[in-house]
Amino acid sequence: MILESIKALMADDLRAVDDVIRRRLASDVVLVNQVAEYIINAGGKRLRPLVVLVAARACGYRGERHCDAAAIIEFIHTATLLHDDVVDGSELRRGRDTANSVWGNEASVLVGDYLYSRAFEMMVELGYMRVMDVLAGATNKIAEGEVLQLMNAHDPDTTEERYFDVIYRKTAKLFEAGTRVAAILAEASSAQELAMLRYGKHLGTAFQLVDDALDYSADRETLGKNLGDDLAEGKPTLPLIHALRTGTNEQRALIRHAIEEGGIAELGKITAAIESTGGLAYTARLARREADLAIEALADLPASAHKQALHELAEFAISRTH
Repeated sequence: MILESIKALMADDLRAVDDVIRRRLASDVVLVNQVAEYIINAGGKRLRPLVVLVAARACGYRGERHCDAAAIIEFIHTATLLHDDVVDGSELRRGRDTANSVWGNEASVLVGDYLYSRAFEMMVELGYMRVMDVLAGATNKIAEGEVLQLMNAHDPDTTEERYFDVIYRKTAKLFEAGTRVAAILAEASSAQELAMLRYGKHLGTAFQLVDDALDYSADRETLGKNLGDDLAEGKPTLPLIHALRTGTNEQRALIRHAIEEGGIAELGKITAAIESTGGLAYTARLARREADLAIEALADLPASAHKQALHELAEFAISRTH
């Protein structure tokens, strides 16, 4: 299955999630509606809510509350995007101007706060204390990840271990929370819940590794954002960390200066250094490892179209071009 065929398999559930999102976004404050709808409807993959839906069905869930859970995950993710773009000073996302470019930083931050609070209202309505515990813990970890990333910015001595800690908290944790919540709603066994937790964690890690590689290998139109954004913000992602570890003295000096100062004046030379040191291949290899671990976690789930869809989602995460 490619992504579109997985979406076709989940078409009814995805329509239900869209209905929940539209209904729960509603506010009598016009600017809240404008900003929230702008970012929600920006043409993203909706991968995180899709994973929640598929995971719940793969665990045997037959109800409808997983659609609310999927919408909660999307609201949390969207809130982080609004805040991230302000922190990073980003101007382009998914091929469109960022919300902060259109309405300003203040509106973006405040609407992000609105989406967080709406998500927590919906968690309460679900009526599962364990779901609230998982999602509250996830939002906390995401915030910590943002702070850690800020601490790593402009630091060329950032280690691979510190990098992986950031991407676990910033990205993988929300995938992990979504698949675990799906298992909780399905009243899955402890073993299945752990399996879904592992699946989400490794899927999210693979997804972020590919994201970081695409910043140096995709084209602007396909990627939907400016190339070299991570470098411009002084973020030492894995392709850079690998090149710093294995490159020539000249390459290392070039990359260290770029990370310390930020900016993309030497993007071409740095991209060439990443390629010549095998930085992209190294990142792709670790992404493949994470996808394989995600697939392995599915071993004890009963055979179904939804289990196969989870398998294919792991493959999609590392084969995508944007």
